Amino acid sequence: MVTLADPIPRRRRRKARSAQGADIIQKVAMALALLLVGAAIFAPLLTAYDPLQQSLLARLRPPVGFDRYSAGHFAGTDELGRDVLSRSLHGLRLTLALAFAGAVIGLVIGGLLGLVAGLRRGWAEDGIMALVDMQIAIPFTLVALLVLALMGSSLTVLVFVLGVAGWEQYARIVRGEVRRIAAQPYLEAARAAGAGPFYTAWRHVLPNLVSPLVVQFTLALSNIVILESTLSFLGLGVQPPQPSLGSMVGLGRDYMPTAPWIVLTPAALIVLLTFTVQILGDWLRDRADVRLNDR
Repeated sequence: MVTLADPIPRRRRRKARSAQGADIIQKVAMALALLLVGAAIFAPLLTAYDPLQQSLLARLRPPVGFDRYSAGHFAGTDELGRDVLSRSLHGLRLTLALAFAGAVIGLVIGGLLGLVAGLRRGWAEDGIMALVDMQIAIPFTLVALLVLALMGSSLTVLVFVLGVAGWEQYARIVRGEVRRIAAQPYLEAARAAGAGPFYTAWRHVLPNLVSPLVVQFTLALSNIVILESTLSFLGLGVQPPQPSLGSMVGLGRDYMPTAPWIVLTPAALIVLLTFTVQILGDWLRDRADVRLNDR
């Protein structure tokens, strides 16, 4: 007698293997995130060279393991003899600081506008959502290039541009969550008890917004890193001699045929940083989504 194998255990085994593989990727991403953040924070202690120190006698020296390697410059030197590893770690530090500041500004602007749009109906909601639609419709990189070209490439202007980059995502999330929460019975009971709009927002609405906002904040970091790298690559972001990952790639592109290590180290850090943040953002989204956890 031939018996058919039960497909249920097979599905469970496949699901367990998939979950195990996802856990491994998340653990690797977490380890990389800690490593990158630690390297950025302790960059002055991890490198023996000043990122701005020039030495024309040691210019365009390759990394360790190649001919003409200069002792101590493990990742090589650039066209001015500056240590590539030191500049990359300090550039990582500045890129992370700019991305974090921009994400915080976007969170504050988008969160407040989304909260107003969710609690206040009528012209306020219509006006805010019209701004959101305009932000989504217009390629923001072009807007950022125009603003930086007109107002200059100072760090203050750059942080403002990076902060405005993704506020519409926060506004849409907050407005949708507020509309959903507003229909809950406990909120109607609070209003019936005489609670004002500010008390209701602070006591009952904001605690329920923490989870989706944390997820969006994490995902926005990688987008801002890419935007900052793009602007710096085009020469409108962080200005030399101050290093950032994007500006290092932009300045080193002319030396790619003869000295590719000038570009490879900061480019690898950009890829690792965006990959790590995206994986952690997806993991946080899965953990925060109740519907996915119930499956």
